[in-house]
Amino acid sequence: MEAMKEATLEVDAIRKTYGDYTAVDGVSMQVPPGTIFGLLGPNGAGKTTCIRMIMDILAPDEGEVRFFGRPRTRDDLRRVGYLPEERGLYRKMKVVDHLIFLGRLRGLSKADARPRVDRWLERLDISDWRDKKVEELSKGMQQKIQLVGTVLHEPEILILDEPFSGLDPINQGLFKDLLSDYKAEGRTILFSTHVMEQAEKLCDHICLISKGRTVLQGELAAIKREQGGNSYRVVAKGDLARLQEVPGVEHAVVHDGDLRDGAEAKILLADGVEGAAVLQQIVTFLEVKEFANEEPDLGEIFVKVVKEAV
Repeated sequence: MEAMKEATLEVDAIRKTYGDYTAVDGVSMQVPPGTIFGLLGPNGAGKTTCIRMIMDILAPDEGEVRFFGRPRTRDDLRRVGYLPEERGLYRKMKVVDHLIFLGRLRGLSKADARPRVDRWLERLDISDWRDKKVEELSKGMQQKIQLVGTVLHEPEILILDEPFSGLDPINQGLFKDLLSDYKAEGRTILFSTHVMEQAEKLCDHICLISKGRTVLQGELAAIKREQGGNSYRVVAKGDLARLQEVPGVEHAVVHDGDLRDGAEAKILLADGVEGAAVLQQIVTFLEVKEFANEEPDLGEIFVKVVKEAV
């Protein structure tokens, strides 16, 4: 059996308190090399605090952060591209000057930074704006500039805090493509989000936290296999919204749009509840065309494990 590769990043039982409030309570995770890793959780779960401790912006009260199998050093952080949740650019600077400035902050010479800036501006189709002031750019263009500033020094690791926040669908797709390309080059990405659909499409591994604590982590495909068995697809005619009221149904999502045979919903059953028993109940008010067990999506898993952790 092939030996497991050493984690690029390890977080070992980090904890952070502010007076009587515990923001992060013993979170641990291991980020394998060459993967996209999602730090997931609802707003206020402690994701940003975790990332700030990883980046040495905040010191953990307890626990340790390790890069490449050893305690974190300042040199390790130079190998990281970090995009914080609170972003800012110097509005009066020209785009090209701003990016060269960011490159020099990350150790590039002006001569090395300029051709990299030109390549990225061309790749993101914003070369025509290189000599414009930042304040003349739309919000979406400014977000592109911030991403370029994060990757300009070609870091081995990307750490992005809510990178899709505020992006329109076109720029969301662009960012996702860039992350996939980055992974294809053998680099490692850690990003935080509270939007499960984004994580499900991108992530190889996840760590789900709630109220500052780890509630689930591991390879996403393995987690979905382990959590399967209680998720069902229902195609039926009638009032599918009533599925949420059926005893034994923990969560129900009715999908938009009509099918030839009715409408579609996904339901998550409580532990120990048999699908056959639920089917007997729903046929009393729905004309059921399909009732099939299937792999749960990440949103359903999220709801289940967070409820169990309460």
